[in-house]
This record gives sequence, structure tokens and C-alpha cells, in this order.
Amino acid sequence: MSEWAPKRFWKATAIAETDDGYTVELDGRRVKTPAKALLEVPSQQMAEAIAAEWDAQTESVNPATMPFTRSANAAIDKVTHQHAEVADMLAEYGDSDLLCYRADSPKELVARQAEEWDPALDWAHEALGARLYPRSGVLHQPQDAATIADLRARVHGMTPFQLAGFHDLVGMSGSLILGFAAAMDWRDAEEIWQLSRLDERWQEEQWGVDEEAQTTAELKRDSFLHAKRFYDFSG
Repeated sequence: MSEWAPKRFWKATAIAETDDGYTVELDGRRVKTPAKALLEVPSQQMAEAIAAEWDAQTESVNPATMPFTRSANAAIDKVTHQHAEVADMLAEYGDSDLLCYRADSPKELVARQAEEWDPALDWAHEALGARLYPRSGVLHQPQDAATIADLRARVHGMTPFQLAGFHDLVGMSGSLILGFAAAMDWRDAEEIWQLSRLDERWQEEQWGVDEEAQTTAELKRDSFLHAKRFYDFSG
């Protein structure tokens, strides 16, 4: 059986100002989240992106084609009510950050990791006041507790909408530092995404491209780039 999909029931899509931001209207009726809260977003850019997604729907509504709507729903229905838990979860990435776990061989991979990842750690030290140190091997070696506490405070300081975008920047890259680097425009989001895939790129060079793995990586890339735009539109 095919899954039921709601039909398009409206003709006109528009955005409207609210007391605390913007919302989207369908034939003058304001859009609600799955939890029946008002879909109220912090910026006109985000509202326009959401409105464009609704306006692009044809006969049936396809949530898979509405990433801004999904992210806004998550920010309102989930992150707003679990802000501390989400922030703590993301901050924990700093203690086992992708950029800090280095290969001990072959020497070519060791050199590439140092060349591509050390600048990101140096940036974090300068921009965030957080010095994380690389480790060889896969065994966990804790970072300085005060440094992780400072990074955690930064994450807790984000709004629910920023945190919803930041969640995927960190989760898709596997790195708290790369999440901050993307959010703070250290480099282009595509370049930061490629830094997160250094090990995978190395494997592809050695053994060739696995089509299934490549498909999964493209989906993650799309999510990462969307998360960057969502974060930017969060104000």
C-alpha cells in the first residue's frame, strides 16, 4: 500500500508578520506545526523559504521536499522544550571531536589530517578561545574540562532556531569545531563539509568509490548545507 499524503487544499501562499517574527499563511490561514503550535519563525528570510516550499507543492504535500518547514517544526516542537538536553548532547562532541582523532599510519594520511584539520583547531583556539588537542589512535582521551565547559556555554547560548540548525551542522560532520566553523563562516560550508569527509575521501582514493556510501554521503551533504542556511536565517 502506498502511504497516504495530504492533498494541496490552498491556492495562495503568503507570509505575515507576528508579534515575535513571521509566519506563513495558506489562503489566509496560519500554518501550524505538527504539535499545533503557530509556525512562527525569527526572520523574513526563513518565512520566505518556508512559504516557497509550501507554494511549490502540487497535488499532494511531500514533506521530503520541505526542509525549512521540517527544521522550523523541530525548533518549535522539540528544541524549544528540550533546549538544555540538545545543547548538552552537542557539546559532548567536543570531548571526542572528529578533528582530534588522528591515524597513526600510513604517514600520508597522518600528514593530510594534520594539513587539513590543524588549521580548524587553530581557528577554534583564536575565535572561540578553545584549544583542543589531537590524539593518535581511537581510544578516548578527554580534552581539558574547562575548555569543554566554555564550548558548552556557547552552545547553550544559542536560540532554539539556531540550535536546530547547529544540531545538523555538528551531527552531519561529527565535529563540534566544524559546526562552529560553519556557523561562524570560517570557510565556505562546502569546504567545511569536505574537511569532515577527509577519511572517507582517503578511502575512496585507495579503494574506489562505493555507490551506496556515496549516496548516503550526498544526503548528509545536503542536510549539512541546508543546516547552514537554516542557521543563517535564524538571526
